[in-house]
Amino acid sequence: MTGAEPAPSTRGLSWLYLIGGAIGLVASAALTIEKIAKLGNPDYIPSCSFNPVLSCGSVMDSRQAAAFGFPNPLIGIAAFAVVVTVGVASLSGFQPPRWFRIGMLVGSTFGVVFVHWLVYASLYDIGALCPYCMVVWAVTIPIFWYTTLHNLTHGHLSAGRPIATGLARFHSLLLVLWFLVIVVLILIRFWNYWSTLL
Repeated sequence: MTGAEPAPSTRGLSWLYLIGGAIGLVASAALTIEKIAKLGNPDYIPSCSFNPVLSCGSVMDSRQAAAFGFPNPLIGIAAFAVVVTVGVASLSGFQPPRWFRIGMLVGSTFGVVFVHWLVYASLYDIGALCPYCMVVWAVTIPIFWYTTLHNLTHGHLSAGRPIATGLARFHSLLLVLWFLVIVVLILIRFWNYWSTLL
């Protein structure tokens, strides 16, 4: 996809919900299983702990891993289950009303803000990365991005088409830049470790 192409259609968004939601659901479920295993055995080393940087265990043991008093992956299981359901329903012919689309935007906005708080916490507070968490980051961002673009291009938001035209025209490029910023931050933060692998 080039930056000059239009944003994906409603059907494209439905497939994103289905596939992205399923990936996020699997990652959240895997994290939950790992957390349960760790609760049962404090010495358990999660399957997603590979080295000092890629270490689910370090992230799971942090206070940020239970931001609302219970493990964060439970939020992911509930949220991504909804996303998958909406994707399946939309592909089956369901035409959501405006308030439903706005609700999806509100939910995905919460998700992307929460994810970026966790990105910051992983980089600068915890000092470790959780591979399953990064999978969740990777699907939450495009779900939010394309939900926003859909609401803009279809007139569900008062900001309307003028803003949508510019964003939709370069939707792929902007998304790539978004991910690139996160990758660069990860490289910089853990460069001392990465450099030992070269």
